[in-house]
Amino acid sequence: MADKRKRQIARGGPGVGPAAMAALLMITLASPVLALSELKPAQPPATDVQQGPSLPPLDEPTIGPDGGLPLPGPIIRETPQSQSEEPGPEPVVVEDEVAVDIITDLALLPEPARRMRELILEAAATGEPEKLRALLGSGPSATQLAFGEIETDPVSYLRSVSGDGEGQEILAILIDLLNTGFVRIEPGGPNETYVWPYFVALPLDGLTAPQRVELLRLVTAGDVEDMKAYGAYNFYRVGISPDGEWRFFMAGD
Repeated sequence: MADKRKRQIARGGPGVGPAAMAALLMITLASPVLALSELKPAQPPATDVQQGPSLPPLDEPTIGPDGGLPLPGPIIRETPQSQSEEPGPEPVVVEDEVAVDIITDLALLPEPARRMRELILEAAATGEPEKLRALLGSGPSATQLAFGEIETDPVSYLRSVSGDGEGQEILAILIDLLNTGFVRIEPGGPNETYVWPYFVALPLDGLTAPQRVELLRLVTAGDVEDMKAYGAYNFYRVGISPDGEWRFFMAGD
């Protein structure tokens, strides 16, 4: 009998009247309905196990101006700089370094200077130091042959400093010097001079292989090492002014 009544209630049978069904429906509708967002997870039972440090709460999502979630920002990837893009070493600057123009074109010589060079070469090629006397001059404009005063006449002095005692060696040196490249010093000034050889204006440690060969045509390898120790070229040099004055022919620095 009890089972029969239960079946009748489940399908609203004759055991449950209309009034009872209406009351049951009103009770069901009156019960509050919770939204999914209002549901709270069940709290785990407390235990005696020691918990680790709690993680900080997540930040609340930012709401965009249109009420929705904002779009994510652009992804920025930092590309490591390639080795080719790395700044190279700073250029090395040498203080007090002056650019040197080595002249090999005789057409760049002023005509008076070019003519004096030719006259010196012609006189030296004779093998007679005496042929140089007229070119050496005299007085204040005489060619300087030493740092100090010489005690004899210029031609006799040249013979005395020549290794052979006759002057031919010094003449050969003079010819070799005037056939090298040259430099222009103090351009535009009162002491402007064309000087042979160009080694007078270069550091010997920085010579190229062809330049070293050219230097060794004038001096020995031992002389070159002595010059490096000294710090500069200190063999013979020739100087001629733009107006054709033979200013010096001497050794030293």
